Amino acid sequence: MFNKTLIVLSSVLAVLILLLFVSCGGGDSTEPDNTTIPVLTTSAVSAITQTTAECGGTITSDGGATVTARGVCWSTNATPTIADDTTNDGTGTGSFTSSITGLTAGTPYYVRAYAINSAGTGYGEIRPFDTEPSGNGDSTGTVTDIDDNIYQTIKIGDQWWMAENLKVTHYRNGDSIPNVTNNYDWDHLTTGAFCNYNNDEGIVAVYGRLYNWFAGVDSRDLAPTGWHMPSDDEWQVLADYLGGDSTAGGKMKEVGTTHWVYPNTGATNESGFTALPGLGRQWLGSFYGMGYGASFWTSTEYTTDGAIHFYLFNDAEGIYNGSINKQYGYSVRCVRD
Repeated sequence: MFNKTLIVLSSVLAVLILLLFVSCGGGDSTEPDNTTIPVLTTSAVSAITQTTAECGGTITSDGGATVTARGVCWSTNATPTIADDTTNDGTGTGSFTSSITGLTAGTPYYVRAYAINSAGTGYGEIRPFDTEPSGNGDSTGTVTDIDDNIYQTIKIGDQWWMAENLKVTHYRNGDSIPNVTNNYDWDHLTTGAFCNYNNDEGIVAVYGRLYNWFAGVDSRDLAPTGWHMPSDDEWQVLADYLGGDSTAGGKMKEVGTTHWVYPNTGATNESGFTALPGLGRQWLGSFYGMGYGASFWTSTEYTTDGAIHFYLFNDAEGIYNGSINKQYGYSVRCVRD
């Protein structure tokens, strides 16, 4: 009898152990967690003012778990995260619009959309933008390039122009623009490059740098974020606003003969453009014309070998344009997008 009871108890205990093992399964039977972070895109930045902007995003996949927060994050650093300034624009998938506030005038920013689920935070692509310049009566301001050069800007008619020549040495994405000093090498370029007049770094603060046409139209962008090298048409808008080709040059030239060679005909600089005579570098590589003229690239191609430039002279008050070899080195003034 004792042995039978012991056998029964042992059998019951074995069944219980078996049931416990099956129910727990050592974790082997648990389905894997396939949740991933959300997938999304960042909208274009719009409605930019001195202190505000609009952006947003579209969440195309929640990653298998509910999106519990979404919005945009922004910073002056190139890779914003949710540790920086953010908006909170609801939950779930689909599109949303974000209002960005508290910005500083005339400052470059970076923004991207974010979405959070139980697996973590997903981000859209980064969108750079510049806030509107600050200034006196909304007619002047500043803009900063990727090298942290700060330029004075001026509103002329409905356009915003740099009031200084470009001096940047990197494209907007951070790639270096080659500084080509050798005449033979300069002559044979078919890609972007810059130089300093007479290869003299000491004059850059006043006259800026000289660029070939290829640098100005490179897809990596020569101009600061929110700006671009103007087209032939955009230069003509400026000239027309200042009274037409025959007199606009005088209204654009710096007054006096500190930099311009006498007589600096018609110079009043009433536009605030402050053109300086840093003329250029020929396609064969030699430098020429400092003090006597200013020449500026447009983005407009004229022939396979040539592009349109606008130029001013020390002994004339007009502004002129024409086609010139793309290897020439000229100044660049940027206009806001």
